[in-house]
Amino acid sequence: MKKWIVWCVLLVGVLSFPCTLEGAVREKKKRVPKEEKVELSEYDKLFKGKRYESAVGEFVAVHKMDGKLYIEYPLRLLGRELLLASTTTSSTDHTVCTNGFKENTPLHIRFTLKDGSIQLRKVNALYETESDKAEVRQAIRQNFNDPVIATYKILAYTPDSLAVVFEMTGIFLNEEPQLSPIPQESGVMRVTAAYTSNLSSIKEVKAFKDNMSVKSQLNYTYTVARDRLALVKDQPLTVEVTRTLLLLPEQKMKPRLSDSRIGTFLTIKRYLSESGEAIGKYSYANRWRLEPKDEEAYLSGELTEPVKPIVFYIDPLFPEAWKNPIREGVLKWNKAFEKIGFKNVMQVRDFPTDDRSFDPDNLKYSCIRYVPTAVANAMGPSWVDPSTGEILNASVLIYNDVIKMIRNWRFVQTAQVDPSVRGKELPVAILNESLSYVVSHEIGHCLGLMHNMAASAAYPVDSLRSASFTRKYGTTPSIMDYARFNYVAQPGDQGVKLTPPDFGVYDEFVIRWLYTSFETSATIWDEARTLEAWVDEKANDPMYRYGRQQVMGRYDPSALEEDLGDDPLKAGEYGIQNLKYILSRLNEWITDDPTAEYRRQLYDQMVSQYYRYIRNVMYNIGGVYLSDAKEDSRYKRHQSVSREIQKASVAWVLSQLKNSTWIDDPEVLRKLPLGMTPSVTLAETLGKQLFLLYKQVTLSASLSDDPYTVEEYLDDLYRDVWESAIQNRRLTTIDMILQSQSLAPLSEQVKTIGGKRVGLSLADIYCYGLDPTGMTDRYIGSLRAVEREESLTGFGSGYGWQRVLDTQAMEEAPAYYLEMLMKIKDLLESRMETFVGEDQPHYQAMLFAVKQVLGKQAQKN
Repeated sequence: MKKWIVWCVLLVGVLSFPCTLEGAVREKKKRVPKEEKVELSEYDKLFKGKRYESAVGEFVAVHKMDGKLYIEYPLRLLGRELLLASTTTSSTDHTVCTNGFKENTPLHIRFTLKDGSIQLRKVNALYETESDKAEVRQAIRQNFNDPVIATYKILAYTPDSLAVVFEMTGIFLNEEPQLSPIPQESGVMRVTAAYTSNLSSIKEVKAFKDNMSVKSQLNYTYTVARDRLALVKDQPLTVEVTRTLLLLPEQKMKPRLSDSRIGTFLTIKRYLSESGEAIGKYSYANRWRLEPKDEEAYLSGELTEPVKPIVFYIDPLFPEAWKNPIREGVLKWNKAFEKIGFKNVMQVRDFPTDDRSFDPDNLKYSCIRYVPTAVANAMGPSWVDPSTGEILNASVLIYNDVIKMIRNWRFVQTAQVDPSVRGKELPVAILNESLSYVVSHEIGHCLGLMHNMAASAAYPVDSLRSASFTRKYGTTPSIMDYARFNYVAQPGDQGVKLTPPDFGVYDEFVIRWLYTSFETSATIWDEARTLEAWVDEKANDPMYRYGRQQVMGRYDPSALEEDLGDDPLKAGEYGIQNLKYILSRLNEWITDDPTAEYRRQLYDQMVSQYYRYIRNVMYNIGGVYLSDAKEDSRYKRHQSVSREIQKASVAWVLSQLKNSTWIDDPEVLRKLPLGMTPSVTLAETLGKQLFLLYKQVTLSASLSDDPYTVEEYLDDLYRDVWESAIQNRRLTTIDMILQSQSLAPLSEQVKTIGGKRVGLSLADIYCYGLDPTGMTDRYIGSLRAVEREESLTGFGSGYGWQRVLDTQAMEEAPAYYLEMLMKIKDLLESRMETFVGEDQPHYQAMLFAVKQVLGKQAQKN
């Protein structure tokens, strides 16, 4: 009975199970409500269902989506200072955009949060104070705050609410002019470009520990013009740029106050004191942050490695033969650092092949780049934290034709002594040595050193012919001078060193001054007093004198480019003797040259070198020696070149011009393309400059106790230039050119009598040196190239250039020029009947021109 009951129960259970299950399922369905729609966050809405490329670093996350750029910026970093830099990565016209170069100074910026938006502010780091008073610091904040240059709407907060997301596309394309890769000028060309937005785009994003980078392709139509002539007009230009947003250190480097007697690049500051005195101007010297790993060992005099070495990465695109000399040019500076207690400061590495994060155009990496462009040059710019002057990045750009420049220098300046440089190719050892020198000079800029154009004037000229002296000191106390190779050494001078030193005593001293590490407790003001005392000790030693590069106001003949020694007349004489020696053997030495192309290059360089020798002496005329010395120094702030040297220089220059026909070597010229003879070009160019030096002479005379006056200067010119008529000897072509050249400035000066002023631009005369009108001859082109090489190339103004001074108020030149015109008129009229042959038509033309200038006054006489 019990079994039956059990089986019945089981059977009922089995039969009823499917129904019960189905019912349960139905019941469950009844209980489940309709699916609720999940509300997406603003962050998810921004990215959900879209294709985008992201890069996430410890600093920021960056996203490229639908052609736009979105940044996730941490709230904790709001207010932190950053640099935003733009580097050209590639372009379709290398003559406009140089790969690896930053056309503009990086933007110094920070982000702030305001009313639900992110503000991009440009940091105003110009004003500083040492005061701890809240009132002083508040005054700076209120009066010199950071301006807002862009505002971005916050699109979302990240899910963890630790960062905000905003779109920042425009600044990585063409929104900010200071990030443009297009220069306003390229050499002597003017560049204009119009941005083509529909062809431009963001290509790639990367993010790292303390920076992010964005590669963009920018398109333009551009025009290149010279004067008013468009050489390229409305042509397409594509430039790929890499823009780096770099987080600056929160713990700032201790800055170093500058000293105007030491040539370093500067970060300019304005100083606000507690006392309310006038706001002062001072500056920090730009330098790398160099700190010893073991401070105790360093202070005890042991060689110590730095916490962070200075690393340069070398471009794999360089010709293989260049790489070792380039490395040597960098590593040589370790010798200077070892003298102040640091070892292995300078390091050179190849571009990493196994590090995907490496990018030579990222602001984090300092690189030596190869520029395969027909430019004979190299450069070494650097970029700093504007708050402290800490160098954060530097580049060395080496152009392809630097080898041609080296080869030409070595031939024109040293072939009289060194037979090994007389062929078409330099020996490997000399080429490597010279390339290493060029790189070392540019690395000096990267370390913060400016040009020191006064260095070579420390050496007596005849010492440059001494084997013992030159082997010890080279040709200059500073590799940062433009003192190339030893053009003073004469044939037969045995054992004379022909090259600059690896480093001079001046260079080593600047490295000591810039990079010596003091105890961390010392303030910048304590350090400044110690450093000032170091410079005081050297202040009377010419080997340590710093001379600013002269760009606009060119007054100091002891601080010139491309000169050697303390006497430009004597050095010029030696150099010209060597040029004559080399020129007379040019065809003998250069034989494997069927088109004479190589000889043409060398010959043009010789003409340019001859021009330099004469020009260097011309700076004596009206010259003023300049110095940033203290009152108790042997050097004066400004001191006129002596009357005797100025007078001798006028005679020397005119003698050279009158006897310059040796440069017109017929055996050489007949193998070259047709052109004007160089002596004619030189006489025209330098003669024009010579007659425009009256402003310098006026200034120099006003500063001297025994002046070389404008009256004496013009008398000397008159007697020398018109000597053919005074002595009644036959004219030469050079005589005719110089006499013709003398009348133009005379005419202009006479116009100023009565108050009409003529606008002469000394900047045009001395910065570029040559009249750009109608000069197409290759020799003039060569001379212009000389001037361009020596003009400012954007490295920074250092302690400022000597400005051009307006001497009009004290000028008496118009009266003396009128007197000279009257003397010329009287001379020609009195001698006209005695002039013979072709001389008489020339003198008649000159007399006619003089009378035209003098006008009615001359007609009455």
